[in-house]
Amino acid sequence: MRVAVIGANGQLGQDVTAAFRAGKHEVAALTHNEIEISSPESVKQVFQGLHPDLVINTAAFHNVDKCESEEVQAFRINSVGARYVAQASAEFKAKLIHISTDYVFDGRKRSPYLESDPPHPLNVYGNSKLAGEFFVMNGNPRHFVVRVSGIYGQHLCRAKGSPNFVETMLARGAKGETIRMVDDQFATPTPTTEIARQLTALAESSEYGLYHATSEGSCSWYEFTKAIFELAGMKVEVLPIKSQESGRAAIRPAYSVLENAALKSRSMNLFNHWRVGLESYLAERRTG
Repeated sequence: MRVAVIGANGQLGQDVTAAFRAGKHEVAALTHNEIEISSPESVKQVFQGLHPDLVINTAAFHNVDKCESEEVQAFRINSVGARYVAQASAEFKAKLIHISTDYVFDGRKRSPYLESDPPHPLNVYGNSKLAGEFFVMNGNPRHFVVRVSGIYGQHLCRAKGSPNFVETMLARGAKGETIRMVDDQFATPTPTTEIARQLTALAESSEYGLYHATSEGSCSWYEFTKAIFELAGMKVEVLPIKSQESGRAAIRPAYSVLENAALKSRSMNLFNHWRVGLESYLAERRTG
C-alpha cells in the first residue's frame, strides 16, 4: 500500500511512519517542506506525484495556549487544511486517517466519552479540530477520524519545540525541582507507538467512521506525574494544584477521558493500560 504521512517529522508522525514502514508499506514521509496543507494546490500537486492508497494526516497546530492568540492560524491548519486533505484524498480515491483530539469535549461528563457523545469544545484548539473533523467526514467517505489524548513519544514535539510531557518532567525532576501539577484535570496519557500500531490495524479495514484511540484507564496529570517518577525510580516532590493556579491561557476540559467503544465493538482495540504504556516507554528509553 502506498501511504502518505503528513506531519511526518512530528512526535506522532515519526512513529506512524516507522510503523507503516515496518509493515512493508511504501511510505512517503511528508513534512511542511514537502506539503502545505492550507494550500489546495500544494496538496493536489503532492498527491498527483504519489497517488497514495492511504493518507494519514497527523499535522496540526496543537499548542493549545498559542491557539488562543493565533486563532486564524489554528483554523487555517486544523480546519481548512484538514478540508483540503480530505477533498484531495477523495479525488485520488485514497483512504484517509485524520488525527483529532479529546479537547473536542467540555469535560462536564464524569464517565469516559463515547464516540456518540456530542462534542462541545472549550478552547480555540478544540473548536478548530472539531471543524476539521466535520470537513473530513464530509470531504472523504472513506475516512477514519481518530481522537487521541495526552500523547507522548520518543521524538521531539516539533510544533512546540520541546520534549514531551514525560521528558519534561524527568528533566525537571533531575534538577531537583519541586513539581506543581494540576490534580483536577483527568485524561488518558497515551504512547505514540501504541497509536501508530492501532492505525496500522485500522488502515487494513473498511470500517470507516469516528474512533477514540487512547490507552485504557484514566488519571489526573498529578497522578501521571507521580507515576513517572515512581516508575523511573526518582524521588521528586510533586505538589497538587488546581487548574486556576496554572496560569494557562486556554481553558482545558476537567475530564477528557475517552472510551474506545468503536474499536472494541469491532474487536480491534490494541491499547494497553496507561500505566503499562508508561512502563514500556521508560524501559525503551533506558535501553536507547
